Amino acid sequence: MIGYVNRVIDHSLVDGPGNRTAIFFQGCQFNCRYCHNPETLHRCVGCGRCEAVCPVGALHLENGKMHWNAALCCGCDACIKACPNTSSPKITEYTPEALAEKVKANIPFIRGITCSGGECTLQAEFMAALFALTKPMGLSNLIDSNGTMDFAQNQWLLENADGVMLDIKCFDEEQHKMLTGQSNRMVLQNAVWLAERGLLPEVRTVIVPGLLPNEDTVNRVSRLLAPYQEAAPIRYKIIAYRPMGVRSEYSHYPTPTKAELAALKAAAEQNGMKTVVTV
Repeated sequence: MIGYVNRVIDHSLVDGPGNRTAIFFQGCQFNCRYCHNPETLHRCVGCGRCEAVCPVGALHLENGKMHWNAALCCGCDACIKACPNTSSPKITEYTPEALAEKVKANIPFIRGITCSGGECTLQAEFMAALFALTKPMGLSNLIDSNGTMDFAQNQWLLENADGVMLDIKCFDEEQHKMLTGQSNRMVLQNAVWLAERGLLPEVRTVIVPGLLPNEDTVNRVSRLLAPYQEAAPIRYKIIAYRPMGVRSEYSHYPTPTKAELAALKAAAEQNGMKTVVTV
Protein backbone atom coordinates (compact mmCIF):
# COMPACT_ATOMS: atom_id res chain seq x y z
CA MET A 1 0.00 0.00 0.00
CA ILE A 2 1.38 3.40 -1.04
CA GLY A 3 0.35 6.85 0.16
CA TYR A 4 1.06 9.95 -1.91
CA VAL A 5 2.09 12.78 0.40
CA ASN A 6 2.68 16.38 -0.60
CA ARG A 7 4.53 17.29 2.57
CA VAL A 8 4.87 16.50 6.25
CA ILE A 9 5.10 19.27 8.85
CA ASP A 10 6.74 17.64 11.85
CA HIS A 11 5.52 20.22 14.35
CA SER A 12 2.33 22.23 13.80
CA LEU A 13 0.30 24.28 16.27
CA VAL A 14 -2.50 25.15 13.82
CA ASP A 15 -3.68 21.71 12.70
CA GLY A 16 -5.59 20.63 15.76
CA PRO A 17 -5.05 20.78 19.53
CA GLY A 18 -1.49 20.91 20.80
CA ASN A 19 1.70 20.26 18.89
CA ARG A 20 0.95 17.80 16.07
CA THR A 21 2.57 16.28 13.03
CA ALA A 22 0.51 17.36 10.03
CA ILE A 23 0.47 15.15 6.93
CA PHE A 24 -0.77 16.70 3.69
CA PHE A 25 -1.99 14.12 1.19
CA GLN A 26 -1.99 14.78 -2.55
CA GLY A 27 -5.27 15.04 -4.44
CA CYS A 28 -8.61 16.79 -3.94
CA GLN A 29 -12.01 16.68 -5.64
CA PHE A 30 -12.80 20.32 -4.78
CA ASN A 31 -11.39 23.22 -6.80
CA CYS A 32 -11.85 26.12 -4.39
CA ARG A 33 -11.33 29.52 -5.92
CA TYR A 34 -9.38 30.67 -2.89
CA CYS A 35 -7.35 27.44 -2.45
CA HIS A 36 -4.17 28.28 -0.58
CA ASN A 37 -2.31 25.15 -1.67
CA PRO A 38 -3.54 24.45 -5.23
CA GLU A 39 -0.45 22.34 -5.91
CA THR A 40 -2.16 19.58 -3.89
CA LEU A 41 -5.20 19.27 -6.20
CA HIS A 42 -3.94 16.68 -8.71
CA ARG A 43 -1.30 14.03 -9.21
CA CYS A 44 1.71 14.73 -11.42
CA VAL A 45 1.15 13.61 -15.02
CA GLY A 46 4.83 13.65 -15.98
CA CYS A 47 4.62 16.43 -18.56
CA GLY A 48 8.19 17.54 -17.81
CA ARG A 49 7.60 21.29 -17.68
CA CYS A 50 8.87 21.52 -14.13
CA GLU A 51 12.16 19.83 -15.01
CA ALA A 52 12.90 22.56 -17.55
CA VAL A 53 12.58 25.38 -15.00
CA CYS A 54 14.33 23.78 -12.00
CA PRO A 55 17.49 25.89 -11.39
CA VAL A 56 19.39 23.20 -9.48
CA GLY A 57 18.61 20.01 -11.41
CA ALA A 58 16.53 18.48 -8.60
CA LEU A 59 13.96 17.03 -11.04
CA HIS A 60 14.41 14.24 -13.54
CA LEU A 61 11.77 12.73 -15.82
CA GLU A 62 12.28 9.03 -16.53
CA ASN A 63 9.84 6.60 -18.15
CA GLY A 64 7.01 9.09 -17.78
CA LYS A 65 7.54 9.58 -14.04
CA MET A 66 9.04 12.63 -12.39
CA HIS A 67 11.73 12.00 -9.80
CA TRP A 68 12.52 14.62 -7.16
CA ASN A 69 15.86 14.85 -5.37
CA ALA A 70 15.05 16.52 -2.05
CA ALA A 71 18.74 16.90 -1.20
CA LEU A 72 19.30 19.12 -4.23
CA CYS A 73 16.03 21.08 -4.00
CA CYS A 74 16.43 24.76 -3.08
CA GLY A 75 12.73 25.27 -2.31
CA CYS A 76 12.17 28.01 -4.89
CA ASP A 77 8.84 26.48 -6.05
CA ALA A 78 9.55 27.34 -9.69
CA CYS A 79 8.32 23.84 -10.52
CA ILE A 80 4.96 24.44 -8.88
CA LYS A 81 4.51 27.78 -10.62
CA ALA A 82 5.26 26.16 -13.99
CA CYS A 83 2.91 23.20 -13.50
CA PRO A 84 -0.17 23.37 -15.78
CA ASN A 85 -1.94 20.66 -13.77
CA THR A 86 -2.23 22.23 -10.27
CA SER A 87 0.14 19.57 -9.02
CA SER A 88 3.64 19.23 -7.65
CA PRO A 89 6.58 17.02 -8.60
CA LYS A 90 7.71 17.08 -4.96
CA ILE A 91 5.56 14.16 -3.84
CA THR A 92 6.87 11.48 -1.51
CA GLU A 93 5.54 7.94 -1.67
CA TYR A 94 5.25 6.21 1.70
CA THR A 95 4.13 2.88 3.01
CA PRO A 96 2.07 3.19 6.21
CA GLU A 97 4.99 1.67 8.13
CA ALA A 98 7.52 4.16 6.76
CA LEU A 99 5.30 7.14 7.50
CA ALA A 100 4.56 5.84 11.00
CA GLU A 101 8.30 5.60 11.65
CA LYS A 102 8.72 9.22 10.54
CA VAL A 103 5.96 10.25 12.94
CA LYS A 104 7.46 8.16 15.74
CA ALA A 105 10.65 10.22 15.57
CA ASN A 106 8.67 13.25 16.76
CA ILE A 107 7.55 11.60 20.00
CA PRO A 108 7.44 12.83 22.82
CA PHE A 109 7.13 16.35 21.41
CA ILE A 110 3.75 15.84 19.71
CA ARG A 111 0.28 15.07 20.98
CA GLY A 112 -0.85 13.38 17.78
CA ILE A 113 -1.12 13.53 14.02
CA THR A 114 -3.50 15.30 11.68
CA CYS A 115 -4.10 14.03 8.15
CA SER A 116 -5.00 16.84 5.77
CA GLY A 117 -4.53 17.71 2.11
CA GLY A 118 -5.63 18.08 -0.56
CA GLU A 119 -8.33 15.73 0.70
CA CYS A 120 -6.98 12.93 2.85
CA THR A 121 -10.09 10.71 2.60
CA LEU A 122 -9.27 10.09 -1.07
CA GLN A 123 -6.55 7.82 0.37
CA ALA A 124 -8.76 6.45 3.14
CA GLU A 125 -7.39 2.90 3.22
CA PHE A 126 -3.83 4.16 3.58
CA MET A 127 -4.89 6.61 6.31
CA ALA A 128 -6.69 3.87 8.25
CA ALA A 129 -3.58 1.70 8.07
CA LEU A 130 -1.47 4.61 9.34
CA PHE A 131 -3.86 5.30 12.23
CA ALA A 132 -3.72 1.65 13.27
CA LEU A 133 0.04 2.09 13.69
CA THR A 134 0.10 5.50 15.39
CA LYS A 135 -2.74 4.86 17.87
CA PRO A 136 -0.71 2.29 19.86
CA MET A 137 2.05 4.90 20.09
CA GLY A 138 -0.27 6.90 22.35
CA LEU A 139 -0.98 9.52 19.70
CA SER A 140 -4.36 10.99 18.82
CA ASN A 141 -5.42 10.79 15.17
CA LEU A 142 -7.42 13.60 13.57
CA ILE A 143 -8.85 13.87 10.06
CA ASP A 144 -8.97 17.32 8.43
CA SER A 145 -11.57 16.87 5.69
CA ASN A 146 -13.72 18.75 3.19
CA GLY A 147 -16.55 16.45 4.24
CA THR A 148 -17.29 14.66 0.98
CA MET A 149 -16.86 11.14 2.38
CA ASP A 150 -19.99 9.74 4.02
CA PHE A 151 -18.56 8.94 7.45
CA ALA A 152 -21.77 7.21 8.55
CA GLN A 153 -21.24 4.65 5.77
CA ASN A 154 -17.47 4.41 6.33
CA GLN A 155 -17.18 4.09 10.08
CA TRP A 156 -14.21 1.74 9.68
CA LEU A 157 -12.11 4.85 9.02
CA LEU A 158 -13.00 6.20 12.46
CA GLU A 159 -12.01 3.08 14.42
CA ASN A 160 -8.62 4.57 15.29
CA ALA A 161 -9.51 8.22 14.70
CA ASP A 162 -10.29 10.72 17.46
CA GLY A 163 -12.40 13.03 15.34
CA VAL A 164 -12.85 14.97 12.12
CA MET A 165 -12.05 18.65 11.66
CA LEU A 166 -14.52 19.73 9.01
CA ASP A 167 -14.41 22.59 6.52
CA ILE A 168 -17.82 24.18 6.01
CA LYS A 169 -16.92 26.63 3.29
CA CYS A 170 -20.41 27.88 2.51
CA PHE A 171 -23.88 26.90 3.75
CA ASP A 172 -25.84 27.79 0.61
CA GLU A 173 -25.55 24.91 -1.85
CA GLU A 174 -25.46 26.98 -5.04
CA GLN A 175 -22.81 29.30 -3.62
CA HIS A 176 -20.84 26.24 -2.52
CA LYS A 177 -20.98 24.88 -6.06
CA MET A 178 -19.77 28.22 -7.39
CA LEU A 179 -16.84 28.15 -4.97
CA THR A 180 -15.77 24.50 -5.17
CA GLY A 181 -17.54 22.93 -8.14
CA GLN A 182 -19.29 20.48 -5.79
CA SER A 183 -22.43 20.24 -3.65
CA ASN A 184 -22.22 20.62 0.13
CA ARG A 185 -25.12 18.30 1.04
CA MET A 186 -22.81 15.57 2.33
CA VAL A 187 -20.68 18.14 4.16
CA LEU A 188 -23.64 19.35 6.22
CA GLN A 189 -24.92 15.81 6.76
CA ASN A 190 -21.50 14.81 8.07
CA ALA A 191 -21.35 17.84 10.36
CA VAL A 192 -24.51 16.76 12.20
CA TRP A 193 -23.66 13.04 12.26
CA LEU A 194 -20.18 13.68 13.67
CA ALA A 195 -21.37 16.30 16.16
CA GLU A 196 -24.04 13.93 17.53
CA ARG A 197 -21.29 11.44 18.34
CA GLY A 198 -18.76 13.88 19.80
CA LEU A 199 -16.44 13.42 16.83
CA LEU A 200 -16.40 17.01 15.56
CA PRO A 201 -13.71 18.88 17.52
CA GLU A 202 -13.51 21.74 15.02
CA VAL A 203 -15.31 23.31 12.08
CA ARG A 204 -13.73 25.95 9.86
CA THR A 205 -15.03 28.66 7.56
CA VAL A 206 -12.82 30.89 5.42
CA ILE A 207 -14.16 34.43 5.12
CA VAL A 208 -13.81 35.97 1.64
CA PRO A 209 -15.48 39.41 1.32
CA GLY A 210 -17.13 39.97 -2.04
CA LEU A 211 -17.10 36.30 -3.01
CA LEU A 212 -19.15 34.47 -0.38
CA PRO A 213 -22.24 35.18 1.78
CA ASN A 214 -20.07 35.09 4.90
CA GLU A 215 -22.59 36.32 7.46
CA ASP A 216 -25.22 33.86 6.24
CA THR A 217 -22.76 30.96 6.44
CA VAL A 218 -21.53 31.77 9.95
CA ASN A 219 -25.06 32.24 11.25
CA ARG A 220 -26.40 29.03 9.74
CA VAL A 221 -23.38 26.90 10.69
CA SER A 222 -23.42 28.10 14.30
CA ARG A 223 -27.18 27.56 14.63
CA LEU A 224 -26.84 24.08 13.14
CA LEU A 225 -24.10 22.94 15.51
CA ALA A 226 -24.82 24.81 18.75
CA PRO A 227 -27.24 22.13 20.06
CA TYR A 228 -24.61 19.40 19.84
CA GLN A 229 -21.90 20.86 22.09
CA GLU A 230 -22.95 18.75 25.08
CA ALA A 231 -21.60 15.58 23.41
CA ALA A 232 -18.14 17.18 23.12
CA PRO A 233 -16.76 20.70 22.62
CA ILE A 234 -16.88 22.05 19.05
CA ARG A 235 -14.51 24.86 18.21
CA TYR A 236 -15.65 27.16 15.40
CA LYS A 237 -12.62 28.59 13.64
CA ILE A 238 -13.36 31.64 11.47
CA ILE A 239 -10.43 32.16 9.12
CA ALA A 240 -9.53 35.33 7.23
CA TYR A 241 -8.82 34.86 3.54
CA ARG A 242 -5.26 35.85 2.65
CA PRO A 243 -3.82 35.89 -0.87
CA MET A 244 -0.59 34.00 -0.07
CA GLY A 245 -0.27 30.86 -2.18
CA VAL A 246 -3.48 31.52 -4.12
CA ARG A 247 -3.53 31.20 -7.91
CA SER A 248 -3.01 34.60 -9.54
CA GLU A 249 -6.46 34.70 -11.14
CA TYR A 250 -8.04 34.49 -7.68
CA SER A 251 -5.63 36.66 -5.71
CA HIS A 252 -7.64 39.89 -6.03
CA TYR A 253 -10.16 39.11 -3.30
CA PRO A 254 -9.79 41.35 -0.21
CA THR A 255 -8.80 40.18 3.24
CA PRO A 256 -11.55 40.76 5.84
CA THR A 257 -10.90 43.43 8.45
CA LYS A 258 -10.54 42.70 12.16
CA ALA A 259 -13.89 44.40 12.69
CA GLU A 260 -15.58 42.12 10.15
CA LEU A 261 -14.12 39.03 11.82
CA ALA A 262 -15.11 40.29 15.27
CA ALA A 263 -18.70 40.80 14.12
CA LEU A 264 -18.87 37.26 12.74
CA LYS A 265 -17.39 35.86 15.95
CA ALA A 266 -20.00 37.73 17.99
CA ALA A 267 -22.79 36.39 15.78
CA ALA A 268 -21.61 32.79 16.19
CA GLU A 269 -21.43 33.23 19.96
CA GLN A 270 -24.88 34.80 20.04
CA ASN A 271 -26.16 31.75 18.17
CA GLY A 272 -24.85 29.52 20.93
CA MET A 273 -21.35 28.45 19.92
CA LYS A 274 -19.24 28.31 23.09
CA THR A 275 -15.76 28.37 21.54
CA VAL A 276 -15.20 30.67 18.57
CA VAL A 277 -11.77 31.84 17.39
CA THR A 278 -10.73 34.11 14.55
CA VAL A 279 -7.40 33.83 12.77
